[in-house]
This record gives sequence, structure tokens and C-alpha cells, in this order.
Amino acid sequence: MSSPTRCKIATELRAKLRLPVMAGPMFIASTADLVIDQCKGGIIGAMPALNPRTPQDLDADIAHIRRELTGCEIPFAINLVAHKTNDRLETDLASILKHEVPIVVLALAANAEIVAAIHAYGGLVFNDIISERHARKCSEVGADGLIAVAAGAGGHTGNLSPFALMAELREWWDGVLILSGAIATGRAVRAAEVLGADLAYVGSPFLASDEANTQPEFKQMIVNGSAKDIMLTNCFTGANASFLRPSIEANGLDANALVRDPNAGVNIAGGGWNSKAWRDIWSAGQGIGAVKRAGPARDYVDWLAADYAGARAEFG
Repeated sequence: MSSPTRCKIATELRAKLRLPVMAGPMFIASTADLVIDQCKGGIIGAMPALNPRTPQDLDADIAHIRRELTGCEIPFAINLVAHKTNDRLETDLASILKHEVPIVVLALAANAEIVAAIHAYGGLVFNDIISERHARKCSEVGADGLIAVAAGAGGHTGNLSPFALMAELREWWDGVLILSGAIATGRAVRAAEVLGADLAYVGSPFLASDEANTQPEFKQMIVNGSAKDIMLTNCFTGANASFLRPSIEANGLDANALVRDPNAGVNIAGGGWNSKAWRDIWSAGQGIGAVKRAGPARDYVDWLAADYAGARAEFG
């Protein structure tokens, strides 16, 4: 069971935000400038620690975010892959601790030592989870929040319905709970709240933003795409991930005949077994049908806020 302190954290976070949304940190695509614009737009901005090419670049990016957000009360987050395959884990964590990053999103592991180190300076730790079993492990190591990655999410994803996953989690977890999976409209954000989420996790729409590190062709594929263009496969990293079928086919692969090497393990932090994964074979979630144009991230946040307000007015 979560503590009253964690319940207070959810209330305090929501009070700072324009709408109850946290940006999903997207491998390669999320940049420091995107994080800054997300926060200035009124939502929690986030990016993976692995996106800057070196630990030194990460250190510089965090310092840049800190400077640009001076006076902004909305926190930002850095996603840290805590899996054993991440050979940058120790150095990236050092930068996070040095700059006292407000929120750290741990992925692919529940690490009590990392949680303790972040708590020591007053930071918050959220853990990605795809099942109740994983959620309980994260609770046991002291995570402040759970990010429930349900079916339809971009990148590495779960396969459970958000209705089932949220119901199971809220039976025992009353702390910060964030729902991820095909959330791209204000109505979807409101629906996440109705299911019991404190915040909605929104990632894929930002792939089409000017500030994202995505090629023009990638942005256009997001604008043109819909749920039918997303396929789930474990053939690139060894773990289930959502990819854009048109990008797979554009790289000369038959999306219907992908086969995973039975001798390959899981290679998450290294970008996957196929060198084109993420870089040329692009990932997105099932919510991309809501994205109608590319443009500044702030424009999308403005639209999302208006759609959310409309949902609140219509449905309460």
C-alpha cells in the first residue's frame, strides 16, 4: 500500500500543471529543447538519458534544461534505463544526481539503491511497469509513482488493456499513478483520470513536433498514420515494442515475415540487434491517428489543453 506522502505528491504535482499530463520520453526523438517547451507549455517534459550521444552531452543538456526553466515551477524528468545492458548507467546516474533532476523515470528494473540515491536529494522516482507483479516490485523498493504502460503504447510496451491494468493497480496502490498507451487527445487524458490515473503519459504526438529529433519523413509518417500502421514485434530488441509498419517496409523488410534470432537475448539500452531499429525503423503508439499536423510542441499542448477542457465541460 502506498503512503500518505505519495498521495500528497500526486496532489502537488497536479496543482503545478496546466493539465494532468507527463510527456513520454522517446528514444532518440526527445531533445532538451522539446523538454523545455513541454514544461513551458504546462506539462511535465521528459527525455531519455541515452539520447545525448555521450554522458558529457547528457550533463550539458540537463544543465541547459535547468537554466531555461529557471522560474518555471513545472518539473522535468529524465528516463534512466536501469537494465544491466546499459553500460552508461553509472555515469548517467552521476549526472542526474549532480543536477538533482526533479523526476527520474526508471525503466526495465526496480533498483533500490538508485531510488535511495534520488530520494537523498528530494527527487521523485517513477517506474515503468507493464504488470501488477512488476508494480509490486517497484513499490517494494520505494518508487514514488508507477507508470502503467498498457497496450497501444509506443516503444517498449505492455499488452494488457488499460481497463484491466488500472483496476488491478488501484486495488492496492493509492500513490502516483500514470497511464500510458495511445493517449493523444484531451478526451483520452480525461478518460485516464476516470480510470484512476493521476496523470496521462503522452508521447507519440510529439514525434511530429519541430523540436523532436525526427526526420521530416518520420514526422509526415506520424501525421499520415493511424492505429493500423502500428505493429508489435520483439524482433529488434528482444522485448515487445511498437513500430511503424511503413518504416519497416521502407527498409526492405517484410513486416509479415519478421523472425527473432532464437539465440539473441534482450538488448534494450544498446538500441537493439538490428542497427536500423529506432534510427531508421521508427516506433510510435496507436494514438497517432489524432495527430493531424507537424509543428511546434507548444501548439500541440495548446490543442490538447483545449480538448481536455472541452471534455471536462461535457463529461465533468
